[in-house]
Amino acid sequence: MTKAALMIRANSFCELCGVTENLEVYAIPPGTDGGFDKSILAYGTCRAQNNKDEDMDTNHWRCLSESIWNENFPVQVMSWRMLSRLNSESCVQDALEMMYLEDDTLTWAKATREGQAQDESLIHKDCNGITLQSGNTVVLIKDLPIKDTSMVAKRGTAVRKIGLVADNAEHITGKVNGQSIVILTQFTKKS
Repeated sequence: MTKAALMIRANSFCELCGVTENLEVYAIPPGTDGGFDKSILAYGTCRAQNNKDEDMDTNHWRCLSESIWNENFPVQVMSWRMLSRLNSESCVQDALEMMYLEDDTLTWAKATREGQAQDESLIHKDCNGITLQSGNTVVLIKDLPIKDTSMVAKRGTAVRKIGLVADNAEHITGKVNGQSIVILTQFTKKS
């Protein structure tokens, strides 16, 4: 019954990527019974990568720029989680910056701790040793040349809504003068 209702809600498309084949109910973790309001209709690749059964394919998830606007809360939650998992990609950061979730929906989305460092070795800290979280604002403490450009990010520049690089505790991502860049945490101060 849930699958039939989701097929109607989703118009027989994966609610994340829009594919029309290999669709099944995906119960949103943690601990849901798979009911209509706690599930999405998802393509096999989306389900496998959500469950971490397959390596992440960043190109597959470009579809999230559309699904973030879905009016259904379960789709918003899964879109936010996947974007948070991929937050080191510049196109992902743009989508996360545009996305808005109600407080209850955001709490639900954060329930699996997506986008947060998983162990002590991946704690991102600024120059003063203060722990950084995805979405924080930092200030640059020195002029930084931006690689492959003639631009320089000036000392004192505020970088809002930073992203954490998942596999390197010394790198964060953010936008300076409209350009997405990777920044060494030692040159930042949390504001």
